[in-house]
Amino acid sequence: MSAMPRSVTMRGKPLTLTGKPVKVGDLAPDFTGIDANLDVFRFHDHQGKVFVLSAVPSIDTSVCDKETRRFNELAADLDPNVEIITLSMDLPFALKRWCGATGVDRVRLLSDHREASFGQNYGVLIEELRLLARAVFVVDREGKISYIEVVPEIAQEPDYDKVLEAVKAAL
Repeated sequence: MSAMPRSVTMRGKPLTLTGKPVKVGDLAPDFTGIDANLDVFRFHDHQGKVFVLSAVPSIDTSVCDKETRRFNELAADLDPNVEIITLSMDLPFALKRWCGATGVDRVRLLSDHREASFGQNYGVLIEELRLLARAVFVVDREGKISYIEVVPEIAQEPDYDKVLEAVKAAL
């Protein structure tokens, strides 16, 4: 596993990302997450769509909450062949509670807590915290990564306009 020291910061403090970083043009690595109903989701079993994979540190923080709600709003205007997935290290029970409280219904929330396979396979697992860095990956219908944004400061939101441009280009 490779480490990228000081790849992101949290309130200005440098953090180390571990895992295998991906690049635009790579085939999107497989990963396994657990949904709010404790069902296993294996990414490669759901190919053929355009995916927005949004990694957040914890759904229970203000920026992660705001980001996931924003992606839920954006999903209403996207092609039905686009699926947005938000991944975090939160337990599935926290994801279920949060979704029930917010009414988010267009974004699939997955926990990476059990295996950290998303964080490791995409190079966004924060070594010091065992949380995911804030990052967005767009995967095209052929399963290739067409856009990557690892947000340099975890307390900031991603560039939604660039994500939408990448989604449109991937369709």
